[in-house]
Amino acid sequence: MEEKMECDQNISVESISEADQKQLDAGALFVLKSKGSWLHCGYHLTTSIVAPGLLTLPFSLAKMGWGAGVAYLLVAAVVTFYSYNLISLVLEHHAQQGNRLLRFRDLARLVLGSFWGRYYIGPMQLILCLASVVGGILLAGITLKAMYLAEKPHGTMKLYEFIAFAGLFMLLLAQIPSFHSLRHLNLVSLILCLVYSACATASSIYIDFYFYNILKLILQATVAPPVKGKMFKGLCLCYVVVISTFFSVAIAGYWAFGNQAQSNILSNFFASDGSVLVPKSLYMMINFFCIVQIFAVSVVYLQPTNEVLEQLLADPKKHQYSPRNVIPRIISRSLVVAFSTLIAAMIPFFGDLTALIGAFAILPMDFMIPAVMYNITFGSSERKAIYWVNIVIITVFSGLTVLGCISSVRQIALDAKSYKLFANL
Repeated sequence: MEEKMECDQNISVESISEADQKQLDAGALFVLKSKGSWLHCGYHLTTSIVAPGLLTLPFSLAKMGWGAGVAYLLVAAVVTFYSYNLISLVLEHHAQQGNRLLRFRDLARLVLGSFWGRYYIGPMQLILCLASVVGGILLAGITLKAMYLAEKPHGTMKLYEFIAFAGLFMLLLAQIPSFHSLRHLNLVSLILCLVYSACATASSIYIDFYFYNILKLILQATVAPPVKGKMFKGLCLCYVVVISTFFSVAIAGYWAFGNQAQSNILSNFFASDGSVLVPKSLYMMINFFCIVQIFAVSVVYLQPTNEVLEQLLADPKKHQYSPRNVIPRIISRSLVVAFSTLIAAMIPFFGDLTALIGAFAILPMDFMIPAVMYNITFGSSERKAIYWVNIVIITVFSGLTVLGCISSVRQIALDAKSYKLFANL
């Protein structure tokens, strides 16, 4: 949801007068500055949502089955799209009243009160974004190792070495100064997610047709204002990509591999003897595109942290690229990436912790908080149908949040015996 707020700001900031810009803190002035269009907003939103994690969707469908799995994807797509539009309506309402809000935590303080904004929304935002950066570096390292083993099946390099390489590259990308500076990288990210999703879908169908169908027969087995209009266009662009990638990979992967779908569909591209079932060049290309997009996603989720650091350490009265601002920027961002890389290398089972963070933070902030903010802002007197739809969403996802937290804690307890620092997974 922070990325959604950043995109709202991306579009509207260019309407700020010079006098108003002088009142902004360094985080808003340097990191959130933008001259972006609705297309740029679409690029940012797509990158923040569509990531290589979608390659795990066939595994999810294998656990849930066709009916529940497809229904869950549809509900998630509809509710998140709906929630993003609720936030746009709330932002527009407060902007018309003269309260121009640039950050999600600022909106939370105004609507929910300073306690919730400062002690829940703000911290959860930063924890979630940092967890995404750690997870991105870890996933990049795992993908690099997979490419290495595809070329050298008996190679001796350890996972933490690949994580270190990923961290070094992330260190360079972290110095990109502002959110708007990412627009070209995020366009590339959008294109690549379409390409590797199409490749993964085609590969699943190829393997099922040329390999698994044979085995089945033999074995008999299975921007500028107004913000609202442009945000809606950006969301539409984003969700065209979301639906085309998520559904194609999930359905093709589960159709091809059934209950044998693994946690990453690319793992199904290997035979039991370690050979690749698709052309190796195609497999390597998919992984390379995934790595590029992983870095793009990680840099997007690093921006809220950069904005906080800039707000604390930079001087808005000095030029953005003056030594007074550049030196603290490089040092602080480098320390954040170094810390994230260390955590990724030390705890390669970070996925269990990420699941807990996601249940405690993502579900409330993406599904519940927008509905709560809308109902508080407009009350029950206006648009009563929307008000009660929001009540249902809040109730259902409150229950899912509790169940998700319990499930995540249980999984951590079950996996605790196998935890080992700097494990070579």
